[in-house]
Amino acid sequence: SQVGQGFKLHQPHSKVAVAVGETLTLRCTTSGHAGPGAVRWLKGWGSGNKTIYDQREDLLPRVRRAVVGSDTDFTIHIRNFQPSDAGTYYCVKFTKEAGEDKVFQHGSGTEVSVHETALVPGIVAAAVVLCFLLLLGLFVALCMYRRKRQGGAGSPCPARTVALGSFSSVPLQCCARTPSTPSEVLDAESFHLPSQQSSKEENDIHYADLQPLPPASRHGRSPGTAPTEYASLRVAAK
Repeated sequence: SQVGQGFKLHQPHSKVAVAVGETLTLRCTTSGHAGPGAVRWLKGWGSGNKTIYDQREDLLPRVRRAVVGSDTDFTIHIRNFQPSDAGTYYCVKFTKEAGEDKVFQHGSGTEVSVHETALVPGIVAAAVVLCFLLLLGLFVALCMYRRKRQGGAGSPCPARTVALGSFSSVPLQCCARTPSTPSEVLDAESFHLPSQQSSKEENDIHYADLQPLPPASRHGRSPGTAPTEYASLRVAAK
């Protein structure tokens, strides 16, 4: 039988994409017998090709056989892939003719390209900036809303009607001074307040009430005096 008649070389992958720094795997297997001669990996074809792997010697420190010593599996790994490694790689079987290496059979080639990984960080950065701008806008809107509410709280509030016991309803204002009606009741209440009141307490609303007490013994009481009960309540102005 003719030498090499049943020999087959199989290079399965036509295109491969690899990120910078990763390991590139180039697959190639053979079957049958083609006589003496090495199997090599070439980058490029024609006069400008470059030998990347030679079965008989190690050419590049970054290139290693996947299955060391195999006569049928010539898959190789290229570690720390760089952009300069991009190109088309061919698995080639050589034979000896008149003492020279001749191409006996080669694969269809594997085109190796670099992953476009730069797009991913760009998208992530844009998303981060957009989220930051949205949060900043919400924060500014919240600050303006709170300032607006605080400004409205400082304005005079409407009058409130409070019933003082048997007296008629008296309107009270949210102010530092007590209402003029009935002045005697509020003045009496303020007379008993501690002298160390803060300016903050002056903005409180004071409620006072006079209620008649139930009939009691007149012993020890001056004639013509009506029994009363005094009560006071402080409520912080909103």
